[in-house]
Formats: sequence, C-alpha cells, structure tokens
Amino acid sequence: MDFIERLAEKVNEIPGLPIQCRIGYLGTDESFAVYPLPGSKVITEYMDGTTDQQLNFEFAMKSKSQKKIHDTLWLVQNKLERLDELESKDSSFEFEELIITNKPFINQIDDQGWFVFLLDIQAKITVFKGE
Repeated sequence: MDFIERLAEKVNEIPGLPIQCRIGYLGTDESFAVYPLPGSKVITEYMDGTTDQQLNFEFAMKSKSQKKIHDTLWLVQNKLERLDELESKDSSFEFEELIITNKPFINQIDDQGWFVFLLDIQAKITVFKGE
C-alpha cells in the first residue's frame, strides 16, 4: 500500500514549503519527516478482504529556528485540513478523509538549541486486498 508515499508527495507539492518532507525519522540536522504512529486499526473487514482502516501518522520537524518549524507545520496543517483527494498510484487504497488530531506543538528542545515540533493526523482509507 502506498498511502504514506502519496501523503509525503502531497505535502512536498505545497508551494513555498521551506523544507522537503521525507518518510522515516528525523535526521541529526534540520529535517522534516512523516511516520506511522501506534493505534492504527481495521474498522471493518469485508468478505473480499477489503478493509476500512483508521491510520495514525505524525509529522515531525527539527530545526534551530522555531519560526521555520512554526511556518512549515502550520502550512502543512492548513493544507491537510482541506485535503479531499489523495490517489493511490498502485490502486491499493481509496482515500476517505484526513483529520488533524493535534495541531502543531512543541515536543522537545535540547541543550544544542534544536527544537522538535509535532503535528498528528488520522487518515481513514479503504485498503484493497493485494494479489
């Protein structure tokens, strides 16, 4: 299933995005990433193996500039709140909706001046049984 790839791709299409989003965890330097969170689940399973799923994801950004993080995550949050279409390239899922579960918030600061802010979302999709 290519949902996280399409999600990251959609975010990276946002005009004026100060930093590109990657899939995985934050790097050692300034970085912006999306990754799955615990708690995702199958809501309904159909006889043909198709499932309605609720998936939890988190966007994280690390920078020494709180303003850059703030600008980036709010730009992403505003775009995702209005997202009404996301297409699979391999026909593995059908997008239903995306919900912002936590607006951008600070998660940590270290003694070297790195800030980490997070943005949490929940996606509802239908996943089609693969071959």
